[in-house]
Amino acid sequence: MRQLFLLLLLAAPVLASAQQGFEARWFNRNGDTLPYRILLPKDYDAAKKYPLVLVLHGAGERGNDNESQLKHGSRLFLNDTVRREFPAIVVFPQCARNGFWAPIRPKRDSTGKFTGMEFPADVPPTTPAALVHQLMDSLLASGTVDAKRVYIGGLSMGGMGAFDMLARFPERFAAAFPICGAGNETLSSRYAKHTALWIFHGEDDNVVPPTLSRIMHTSLQEAGADVKYTEYPGVGHNSWDNAFAEPQLLPWLFSHHL
Repeated sequence: MRQLFLLLLLAAPVLASAQQGFEARWFNRNGDTLPYRILLPKDYDAAKKYPLVLVLHGAGERGNDNESQLKHGSRLFLNDTVRREFPAIVVFPQCARNGFWAPIRPKRDSTGKFTGMEFPADVPPTTPAALVHQLMDSLLASGTVDAKRVYIGGLSMGGMGAFDMLARFPERFAAAFPICGAGNETLSSRYAKHTALWIFHGEDDNVVPPTLSRIMHTSLQEAGADVKYTEYPGVGHNSWDNAFAEPQLLPWLFSHHL
């Protein structure tokens, strides 16, 4: 209990700082609601068009408080130097508590033992993912987003959501950075020629095995994609800490356009 209390105390300043920059909003469509946080560029000018960065959180940040999704990654985009050098609209949506960013089915062997995950291509997007795409349509329609510079990233469940979003809307994203995620490698050819990718994973991840990112990397290479893969030795599931600390992540991301 004491450890949990200390963790909450440590996390509180991070979220409080992020909340000062990211405005809380709610997107409503057909009776469903998507909480999201949005960071506008400094000296925002509604007459200009800006890149859009979409970041999908992991399973631990699900809910409807419109705060928890800022736990990982938000501080990077609040950095003064980053905001000056890479002016962009940054969006952190929040998935419902029992929802997922991508449809996932468990894979089992003949004895019923869990052996992994599969990502079906024959089902519609999840409700949270559909809302995210509709939100993006709304932002694009506002005239302030550069449609040639839309980017997506995500960690863990969000990395899975990023791969799923790429497969469903293959010509929308200029670049993507899935972290400790997984996807349907049979669909990678849909977006391989449109989207540059930098995939990250921890070598010692015992939650989402790194083999799943390796499979995606190989399939994308075979499909002719502009793809990079970084695997961190000795790092577990929290490889997002390493990925968001990569000094070349944002220069690489913003260098791409459709």
